[in-house]
Amino acid sequence: MEVTINYNGQAVTVEVTLEVYEYLDRADHKAENLSHEQRRHWDGREFDEYIVAAKGIGLYGETPEEYLCCMETLDELMAVLDTCTEAQRRRFLLYALDGLSFSEIAALCGCSKSAVQFSIEGVRKIFRNFQKQTIRMTPFQATK
Repeated sequence: MEVTINYNGQAVTVEVTLEVYEYLDRADHKAENLSHEQRRHWDGREFDEYIVAAKGIGLYGETPEEYLCCMETLDELMAVLDTCTEAQRRRFLLYALDGLSFSEIAALCGCSKSAVQFSIEGVRKIFRNFQKQTIRMTPFQATK
């Protein structure tokens, strides 16, 4: 049997045995089912819980204070990302948000896999330093 696979962005047709074809077919079905399940439970909640959360009522409703804290944290994280180079930022976001591997990012950016790894590690180091500074700047108060 012939199977068409995607190899480095190119469609390649390969002759395989029936056993291998059935295995690949089952793997495709499992991947498709997993994709559907992930879309259905994108944040780990059931659909009715998602409706409650989206409406902002019930158990998952966010208080104004929590919303403000989240927005402040997001602003701080974006400020840290602004200190990175454009290449570091692009590679880190492809890795962290899109879930691409170092090899996939290297192919997209036209660089080596090690360059991607160094960029991502550089951004992680910047975040760690930021976190250490934040912890030092906000001392805990015991009791008044």
